[in-house]
Amino acid sequence: MKKATIQIAVLAAVLLALCFGCRLAMRNTYTATLPIGAGTVAPEDIRFEAETPGVVEYGAPRVEKGYIRVPIRPGKPGETFVDLMDGAGNEFAMMSFHVGRFGTIYDRVTGGFTGDSVALAAFTLFCLASAAIMFRAWRGAKGPSFYAYGTIHAAGFSLFTLLTGLTMLAVTLRHVLRPGEFNMLSAYSAISSASWQFMMATAVPVLAFAAAMAVSNIALVRHEGFHPKNVLGVGIALALVAGEALAFVLYGRDMSGSEREIRLWNTLCNVYATVFAGFECVLAGAIVCGLKAARHVPEPDADYILILGCKFRRDGTLTPLLRGRVDRAIEFWKHQRQTTGREAVLVPSGGQGSDEPIAEAEAMRRYMLQQGIPEDRIVLENQSRNTYQNMQYSRALIEKAAPGAKVVYATTNYHVFRSGVWANLAGLPCEGMGSKTKWWYWPNAFMRECVGLILNRIPQELAVLAVLVAFFGALSVALG
Repeated sequence: MKKATIQIAVLAAVLLALCFGCRLAMRNTYTATLPIGAGTVAPEDIRFEAETPGVVEYGAPRVEKGYIRVPIRPGKPGETFVDLMDGAGNEFAMMSFHVGRFGTIYDRVTGGFTGDSVALAAFTLFCLASAAIMFRAWRGAKGPSFYAYGTIHAAGFSLFTLLTGLTMLAVTLRHVLRPGEFNMLSAYSAISSASWQFMMATAVPVLAFAAAMAVSNIALVRHEGFHPKNVLGVGIALALVAGEALAFVLYGRDMSGSEREIRLWNTLCNVYATVFAGFECVLAGAIVCGLKAARHVPEPDADYILILGCKFRRDGTLTPLLRGRVDRAIEFWKHQRQTTGREAVLVPSGGQGSDEPIAEAEAMRRYMLQQGIPEDRIVLENQSRNTYQNMQYSRALIEKAAPGAKVVYATTNYHVFRSGVWANLAGLPCEGMGSKTKWWYWPNAFMRECVGLILNRIPQELAVLAVLVAFFGALSVALG
């Protein structure tokens, strides 16, 4: 994903340069657009009275469909109020400008500034192009590099930037075509509430997902009984529903008070929506990557097939979950031998737990021998206690016997992506394949994996979220 990050950074630099070039080409001219009410005013009768002369200069005004458009050019740095007078000397509109040291004009009434339409268009293009870059990076991630947090972010936040880009496209078109009706203050409001727009756009699929999780968890509890880990899906479903409901309550509330109080309230709402939308994106990215990993089938050119262990029965026989992993590895081993003639080495991995009569690796080895796998094609890794150690200890074993060997691993479908992340952290480049499990067990176990992925990187995920909150929160505080 480093390539995608570089591409996005280059895109931002190019668009900033483009904005700067357009700014120079416009020669600092800003066009102010103000309503003139029901009356009519002849352009040639309009006079300007500035509180501070010399700050701005005026071009020939135009009257169009109830609005007056006045080209404004900077004079000296400073601030000024400008009254617009008709032929009879009556004031019919007022403007307020700030001119910066570099000649940039800021319109305090409408929020516009020199080159604002170009800036909006550039931001729109940035969002849409970034979405395309991230989606392409996610689609193009292959092999061991797919199992990474960057892949999760690319999948999740490509959706956010796409929807934000589409919102900005509508905002830009409205501002360019009807600047009097949709000024830059309206555009700022639309940008700062992008997270709320994202929540509205995804509300239906989020609620449908929550309902599906609740149904699968009810079936899980009916089959396996109540246990805290068996109701994680219900907890997440309730959190998603409650989060969406709270957002609608916050944004639906009529807030009264001073301008400062209303601005702070809007900031609170937008910060909340940003936090929730950020969680949605990471969760969605983890789900999408997990589903893609669960369906992946490696090429039949492996030297070693690693099998990740889990608990088995006290009599030494395998549970359906563990047997599914071993059967998936055996299926791949036989398929590869038939298609390429290569006999890979099977590496059952798992140590002995305190309540287990033998190591998990030994239990898997005995089962594989019963299935007709030659004993010389099995190498045990019987010391590991968790998935990371499965990968770490197996890597040491494989590198000692065959440095640079091609490795694949077998685990349950919901566990494939997270296992690949641990493999990368352990320095073992490999690809995974998943065995199937019961429909009512899979969703809850899959959500545990997704939550586990997020919890493994709390500081980094909070840093990403802080950047989003800082941007949208600052925009809300500054512009309301």
